[in-house]
Amino acid sequence: MPRTILITGATGTVSTALMDALQGADANPRALVRDPSKADGLRERGVEVVTGDLDDPRSLPAAFEGVHDLWLLVPNGPRTPEHNMNAMWAAHQAGVERVVRLSVVGAAHDAPTRSARLHALCDREVERYGMRWTILRPHWFMQNLLNEAGDVASGDAFSLNMAGARLGMIDARDIAECAARVLLDGPDEHHGRTYTLTGPRSVTFDEVADRLGAALGRPVGYLPVSDDAKRKALLDYGVPAWIVDMLEEYAQAYTSGWGDFTTDTVAELLGRPPRDVADFARDHAPAFRG
Repeated sequence: MPRTILITGATGTVSTALMDALQGADANPRALVRDPSKADGLRERGVEVVTGDLDDPRSLPAAFEGVHDLWLLVPNGPRTPEHNMNAMWAAHQAGVERVVRLSVVGAAHDAPTRSARLHALCDREVERYGMRWTILRPHWFMQNLLNEAGDVASGDAFSLNMAGARLGMIDARDIAECAARVLLDGPDEHHGRTYTLTGPRSVTFDEVADRLGAALGRPVGYLPVSDDAKRKALLDYGVPAWIVDMLEEYAQAYTSGWGDFTTDTVAELLGRPPRDVADFARDHAPAFRG
């Protein structure tokens, strides 16, 4: 019988792409959402929708009933370990067999960002719970560039506090397809593995601007700005201070060279190379045209 896969973070970028990747597969995807009135798009994909909130462990038992595999994605924030704990306890109580967890690049107790340190705690919890487990640690998402689409559409440049950082950034669609591959393979095939996922090469944001320009048919520039300037812009936009601090830590780490690496893991899992930033720019050109 098809295995039931409970998908957390169901309305987010990676989980939405995961449900696309699972379409037509021999699996029963089930999406966990806080507000079912906002899940019409999931139902159109043929996904079962259940209500539950990782903030509230009392809301989870019914959603986890009959689940074989848990796709565990919890949001970045100071409560990340709590949300992870609530999901893992519900999975344990329901007899879930396997957890595939979306972590973050470089998760470790001594990582230079609070997000990576918190996710390292969550990874350790998953590893020690007694279920089969696999952990995915993706690099910086190319989809983060969509946050700059408005500036590119209305002008000729985007601004980040990344200086000349070089990153092995990855398309979120490749993350989702790797997750689908792991979930559709047998529960033992990827047990105990931690996969670091990157794009095909490490690129600078000047190179990103060139690829966007090629896709749009007009010049696009990259303007490095200071941490203070980016902090003010994000706070003015209403981004919570904790997230602003976290993003600044990542920017400082990447500027120091922390993100300048790639792996062959995506190609090994999917049998094809990961998407290049030029592919991302071409596929998302309408967003950058406005």
